[in-house]
Amino acid sequence: MTRIAIVTGAARGIGAATARRLAADGHAVAVLDLDEAQCAETVSAITDAGGRALAVGANVADAAAVTEAVARVESELGAPTILVNNAGIIRDNLLFKMTEDDWDSVLSVHLRGAFLMSRAVQAHQVAAGWGRIVNLSSTSALGNRGQANYAAAKAGMQGLTKTLALELGRYGVTANAVAPGFIVTDMTRQTAERIGVPMEDFIAARAAEVPVGRAGYPDDIAAAVSFFCSEGAGFTSGQVLYVAGGPRA
Repeated sequence: MTRIAIVTGAARGIGAATARRLAADGHAVAVLDLDEAQCAETVSAITDAGGRALAVGANVADAAAVTEAVARVESELGAPTILVNNAGIIRDNLLFKMTEDDWDSVLSVHLRGAFLMSRAVQAHQVAAGWGRIVNLSSTSALGNRGQANYAAAKAGMQGLTKTLALELGRYGVTANAVAPGFIVTDMTRQTAERIGVPMEDFIAARAAEVPVGRAGYPDDIAAAVSFFCSEGAGFTSGQVLYVAGGPRA
């Protein structure tokens, strides 16, 4: 059955791969990111393959913008019942160097954004008696040097996920989280640049630590999200799936 999905942070990386995968699964997809123009490539990839997609520009940390964005999706695609909260930023630094703005901006986009989007979309899900929410966490939720803000946000995503599962389950809505390990994206390129290591060397070093012997890619995460969004995942809720190439995150 065709559903209407919203994927945040979908202009590139994991979000773009997820949007393409959900479209391939037969859903119409709202490709949401801060800059609507940057969503064009993802939208084109979906429509060129015969799918339906809509570019939506919105700051997920802005309540009014979120309300407007979800209303636009309902008007132009239909009532959304699948939500993937993927939007995120990094402002890495050691604790003694981390500014309040570094902390606030990361928590705002990840956690406030997921809260606002979930609150807006759940009304449509409850009305439909069916819904899927997938939040992007990270192995950093277990702690990661130089990422106090990001680690706290990603751990928070897990608590939010489990609470949404408890509150919304009676309405046919599931909530789950995917926690990626090392994934090759623009964000990990920023990390390599920050620590002064060439990207190729950074990937090789990290891949050597992964039991399956390679780095992860956005499509690996999109596959996990696809399962959680499927009809067959209706009895799976409140779970955190670590997609990290091995049993130890």
